[in-house]
Amino acid sequence: MGAMSVRTQSSEEPAETVHRAGFACFVGRPNAGKSTLTNALVGQKVAITSNRPQTTRHTVRGIVHREDAQLILVDTPGLHKPRTLLGERLNDVVRTTWAEVDVIGFCLPANEKLGPGDRFIAKELAGIRKTPKVAIVTKTDLVDSKTLAEQLIAIDQLGKELGIAWAEIVPVSATANQQVDLLADLLTPLLPEGPALYPEGDLTDEPEQVMVAELIREAALEGVRDELPHSIAVVVEEMLPREDRPADKPLLDIHANVYIERPSQKGIIIGPKGKRLKDVGIKSRTQIEALLGTPVFLDLHVKVAKDWQRDPKQLRRLGF
Repeated sequence: MGAMSVRTQSSEEPAETVHRAGFACFVGRPNAGKSTLTNALVGQKVAITSNRPQTTRHTVRGIVHREDAQLILVDTPGLHKPRTLLGERLNDVVRTTWAEVDVIGFCLPANEKLGPGDRFIAKELAGIRKTPKVAIVTKTDLVDSKTLAEQLIAIDQLGKELGIAWAEIVPVSATANQQVDLLADLLTPLLPEGPALYPEGDLTDEPEQVMVAELIREAALEGVRDELPHSIAVVVEEMLPREDRPADKPLLDIHANVYIERPSQKGIIIGPKGKRLKDVGIKSRTQIEALLGTPVFLDLHVKVAKDWQRDPKQLRRLGF
């Protein structure tokens, strides 16, 4: 296979004490196994598959806590051939995200030959010079070793042809849990050194927080999608059981902020005499209660985070 290096097991290296933390996103055409892989890495179900893919701004999809590292998996809206200005804007969002994360995992299913969709994404990836890229061959449990070898060679060739130097090419099967830990081992050294960015147990034991934010965001976008397609971010500040409640009548207090980019958008979200925000609260509360199976008191505030979509500092604070 020439000089191509395909990892199948970690080489034993002396333990280094440095801690790393950073962001990764998985890209690949629909059904390339991104969500299953995310869930396998994080160790539980976190990826909420929304039936409207264009509504996911990079939500944190899960956090992999390790002794030596914290790997934060973020979402990007799917990259597609743009037919509209919004499509182009979305593609810009995708490119910006790819340039902002520390490592990109390009998922390619082992059981399908490389197609125009894969090539389209790979060409885009080739344009992002600085971010290391790992080719992840998913669904390896569905093919024999010969097919897998051919796919690995094809991916290596694709990289050479487009000038992408893959940091690694890793075959995995998330469903059979093969080489998932190895993938985490290989992504870790590509992250910057630094302390954990989220407290232990954050967003992994509690994917609820992510889902709750997503439900509120969906409800807030309902009906204003055209006016504010992507300028809404929701951060759940805290979810705490109300004290002094009898065991059979629990109540969960949820405090959440709805962030918009400009003061002029505040009126759109709040609506005349606060009616829209009230509706958003009622609608999302019903869904949150259904999701969590417990009565909820939802406290919503609308805040302006100036131009948050273009400000990396704000994005970080908003959890992107």
